Amino acid sequence: MDAVTSTPTTDCLFAQTRELVCTALRSVVPDLPEAVLARVEVTPPRDAAHGDMATNAALLAAKPARRKPADIAADLVKALADLPTIAKAEAAGPGFVNLTLKADVLQGVSRTVLHSSGAFGRSRLGHGQRVNVEYVSANPTGPMHVGHCRGAVVGDALANLLEAAGHDVTREYYINDAGAQVIALTWAVYWRYLQAIGTAIDAETFGKLTPNGLQYQGDYLIPVAEAIAQEHGRALAAEDGGPADVSVWFETVRQMALVRMMAAIREDLGALGIEHKVFASEAETLASGLVDEAIGQLDAKGLLYEGVLEPPKGKTPEDWEPRPQTLFRSTDFGDDTDRALRKSDGSNTYFANDIGYHAQKARDADVLIDVLGADHGGYVSRMRAAVSALTEGKTGFEVVMCQIVRIMKNGEPVRMSKRAGTFVTLRDLLDEVGRDAVRFTMLTRKADAQMEFDLDVVVAQTRDNPVFYVQYAHARCRSVLRSAATMFGHDALTAENLGAADLSGLSSDAEITVLRRLAAFPRTVEAAAIAREPHRIATYCVDLASDFHALWNRGREDAALRFLHENDRALSLSKLALVSAIAQVLRNALAILGVEPVEEM
Repeated sequence: MDAVTSTPTTDCLFAQTRELVCTALRSVVPDLPEAVLARVEVTPPRDAAHGDMATNAALLAAKPARRKPADIAADLVKALADLPTIAKAEAAGPGFVNLTLKADVLQGVSRTVLHSSGAFGRSRLGHGQRVNVEYVSANPTGPMHVGHCRGAVVGDALANLLEAAGHDVTREYYINDAGAQVIALTWAVYWRYLQAIGTAIDAETFGKLTPNGLQYQGDYLIPVAEAIAQEHGRALAAEDGGPADVSVWFETVRQMALVRMMAAIREDLGALGIEHKVFASEAETLASGLVDEAIGQLDAKGLLYEGVLEPPKGKTPEDWEPRPQTLFRSTDFGDDTDRALRKSDGSNTYFANDIGYHAQKARDADVLIDVLGADHGGYVSRMRAAVSALTEGKTGFEVVMCQIVRIMKNGEPVRMSKRAGTFVTLRDLLDEVGRDAVRFTMLTRKADAQMEFDLDVVVAQTRDNPVFYVQYAHARCRSVLRSAATMFGHDALTAENLGAADLSGLSSDAEITVLRRLAAFPRTVEAAAIAREPHRIATYCVDLASDFHALWNRGREDAALRFLHENDRALSLSKLALVSAIAQVLRNALAILGVEPVEEM
């Protein structure tokens, strides 16, 4: 059998080994279709006792080769066993092969991390792919609240994750500045304006003057109204100081309220560490004609017709009418029913407006990702159908759903915010526990899983608090390196010098466990990006921190595992290379989550 050779093209150890496996598989099964090779995986084994990596290569090749998986696995083992990086290859199960790497390969992970520095874990997986991630997009009718927080953090971390995986990412916020809720906000701000100029009019009395009652009454509207009063004085009120004709004040109040509310929202997002690249206006989208243009495109494709939809089961949506409407053949694209775009009176449905907006986004993106609350479940299939129809399948559409978060303290739900009037504000939460705790905790579970945010746990300095546990690991690493600088000098601890150290001293089971974890980081980043699951990075951080803390504790019992050996500089430098690599990978992972590493605790 011909010798297997391959030149690795990446710093990811799993990717390097996969290249070797594919090369070996080609030698065992010549002329194997590229589609089969593309499905070859090299993953961590379920049980660490089975080695460092496992591959499904023999199982995938069996059918096209018309051979038994076990026979191909046996040949693959022979082809891999003599490679300079492989210590042992063993067939396992129905066509799997387990691989154990040579010690110096795993030890070299520390060197790779130190040489790559902040780039370790980044990849070219998404190179050339433009992704638009729209997240938050809260109605500008009040301050950011806890209900917005999870989607904001998930969306921002997902954007970071996709950038780390090589995608060209646009972060977008859709301002819902048209429609009934903005009208309600405008009336509410005007009521507060009348109060600001000294008009004694209570909520109940004023509510009877509005189209749909006084929906927003929180104190957060007071500074907005006072700013309007300061700029316009009494000019927006009647001569007696009461409500003037709507045409006198409505547009002025609407515009000033929206500017002020969006400024407050941007400030809240900034406090959470979030900055969007694009703020798109619903009102501007409607005024630009994009909605009519998109509807016209669907009509030109023969995808619109006049018809009457069957009444839906359960709750009747606002856009359903028991009369002829303009309908979109969304069932042609996988939806469960056709959808209304225009009502019987000729006005657009909300769905039509959303189509126009997504058509605009699709012009500059290969993939659109919307981060939405769990109450938008019925929205997904119709919008996916519309994007597919408009772009002829060239632009993908995905949704990341975020379940609600319950804020708990002392075992009870946190009470409502007095300032907001009806909800716990994001500022309340940030003031209570800080940005890092909010971001990391929101990412400890998959977005579509419900979660409780326990304020007592999040501020506790215990292992039960994941953000403390991870930041403490980084702080411990930095503490070791500061002590080492005192012992050996700062110059000895540069990445270049530590990377040149003899790493053979990293040989204990606890150290190998940490090295395996470090090696898995690039693969974790790519897998998380593909799955659109930034919580995997938070899980990785906790696992790496756990491995490091375990190694630290082992060193208290076994002097050979301690990081500093004053009388053995070479051994110390090998240990310090590992510690420095752990700190670097923690920083890289936390950067994706938008969480700051700490130097000391």
